[in-house]
Amino acid sequence: MNIEVCYTPQAYNLFHKDESIVVVIDIFRATSAIVTAFYNGVSKMIPVATVEEAKEYQQNGYLAAAERNGEMIEGFELGNSPFGYMNNKVKGKTIAISTTNGTQAIEASRKASKILVGSFLNLDVLCEYLAEQKKDVILVCAGWKNKFNLEDTIFAGAIVEKLTTESGFEITCDSAIASKHLYNIAKQDMFEFLSNSSHRNRLAKLDLERDIKYCLTPNQCPVIPVMEGKYLVKM
Repeated sequence: MNIEVCYTPQAYNLFHKDESIVVVIDIFRATSAIVTAFYNGVSKMIPVATVEEAKEYQQNGYLAAAERNGEMIEGFELGNSPFGYMNNKVKGKTIAISTTNGTQAIEASRKASKILVGSFLNLDVLCEYLAEQKKDVILVCAGWKNKFNLEDTIFAGAIVEKLTTESGFEITCDSAIASKHLYNIAKQDMFEFLSNSSHRNRLAKLDLERDIKYCLTPNQCPVIPVMEGKYLVKM
């Protein structure tokens, strides 16, 4: 089994293989919010690329979440903070969601045979599942507006580290090797390591340090969201 890391959604077509499992990663904060939502009882989520699509679902009676540039868009019930999904109002609901980066990465990966959602919050259960499947894995980092970012790459490196050391996966691409090295440098204190990163600073200016710390804490939500048709559901 081989594992590769795609640093931005725009590059996904360079990595696509028909039978590979794709893991979409947007640590700050879309995939962390999605994993949290399912852990707190959301029934389904509908990731959409545009705010207009999310608004259309909202007008048809769905709960809707929309975020751009780190901020919840006015007029929507939810944004991109995991803490917004820690309540009973989301339990049993179907929620349409559009974010700056995470839902764009899902959209870019639509050709994949299987798309999973990954975050530090579900790291161990996700790696256990991937090891059981014995298939090639492509880790798709959402990045920031199709540019490389540190936090998604570090999480990709955490998966690479676990699957190569514990489950017999091989790495043959430099991006996976680099991700693994970055994770091993950062893992003792990821919050401090990311102190100068662009997106952590962007969120800190919005007073979202609590979100950052939560999103970097492993294994709080042992669930795996998976795409089935247009829906994300809990595996």
